[in-house]
Amino acid sequence: SAMPITCPRNENFAKLSAGYLFPVINKKKKEFLDANPDAKLISLGIGDTTHPLPGPIADAMAAYAKGLGTLEGYEGYDPKSETELKTKIAKSIYNDMIKPDEVFVSDGSKCDLGRLQFLFGSTAKIASQDPAYPVYIDSSVIAGRSGMCNPDTKQYDGITYMPCTPDNGFFPDLSVAKDADVIMFCNPNNPTGACATKAQLTELVAFCKTNGQILVFDSAYSAFITDPDCPKSIYEIPGAKECAIESTSFSKLAGFTGIRLGWMTCPAECKWADGTPVKQDLGRIMSTIFNGASSMAQAGGIAVLDNMAPVQEIVKYYLENARLVRETLEECNIKYYGGINAPYTFVHFPGRDSWDVFDEILTKCQVVTTPGVGFGPAGQGFVRISAFGQRDNVIEACRRLKAHFKK
Repeated sequence: SAMPITCPRNENFAKLSAGYLFPVINKKKKEFLDANPDAKLISLGIGDTTHPLPGPIADAMAAYAKGLGTLEGYEGYDPKSETELKTKIAKSIYNDMIKPDEVFVSDGSKCDLGRLQFLFGSTAKIASQDPAYPVYIDSSVIAGRSGMCNPDTKQYDGITYMPCTPDNGFFPDLSVAKDADVIMFCNPNNPTGACATKAQLTELVAFCKTNGQILVFDSAYSAFITDPDCPKSIYEIPGAKECAIESTSFSKLAGFTGIRLGWMTCPAECKWADGTPVKQDLGRIMSTIFNGASSMAQAGGIAVLDNMAPVQEIVKYYLENARLVRETLEECNIKYYGGINAPYTFVHFPGRDSWDVFDEILTKCQVVTTPGVGFGPAGQGFVRISAFGQRDNVIEACRRLKAHFKK
């Protein structure tokens, strides 16, 4: 008989403590629907956009795709659009604070956050907010930056967790991360919906510079910031160019979750200890293991930046959904956080298990949420409610929540 494969497995996969969060939720959803085929489930769980694209953006991609069927319109590698897109990002997103050659166009933020693991030395230590989007921790584990998951704390040894809780206003005590090499920071935060102020981000940048750390700043939800005291980019903070890589995306800004388009920004001022610009290595990663974002997605991205008014209307539509969710929770006298500068409302059920609350809302209200504990131990006792959805579905979900929870 054939020999079993003797190539060693990446031993870090065996450390991962649970399945990736969203497939687990989909499995529970499917099981519920199999048992209750007539149920009218409403999903406010996974943060996926639902609103159709503005016409000019869909038209730009359609026209580009049609052009690929002509001799003059056909392109292969390195589409001409990339230079134009970088220039437009530098101008319209960063107001020319950033140069086009400091922008790395990609297929989205999640992929970039994974690719960034190649940037750091093998002994680099990671610190992350807790709770946090699972990719920060899981990609660090797969890359060999952790020990085993501690069954008592539900944290991986070797990774620093910075708890974000109601007690600290969801801005962490940074001092726990003074020995880390990389700080992962998501703002506005997924899942808590918290948004850091200029003063808080100034403290974060100063901390990273004092400790010689790289700040990976994930601003995928920056389009949802309405508070003028909350910066949309880390580069609004003086000194951030010397320590921060910003990762962001068209996914939540413009409904590109399936189209896949994002970018990273790495300023020339950000340098390793030996003086090598970090962006030189980042460029090498992108040219070695990535072949550029889809040319069709880039045509869409250019159209987004040329049609920001209708794009921002859709963001406002989701923020109105978030307001309806907040209003419902207030009527039910349930404590919540976020939902003002972010599409997520973080709902607190003190002393309860997140998965129990998830199950209760699924079975009693037929509404899918996301268990806070799926984002890390500090999320225990919370569920996340997403504002991505059609208005009538959100109104109906709110009605069901009120019918169940309102005393």
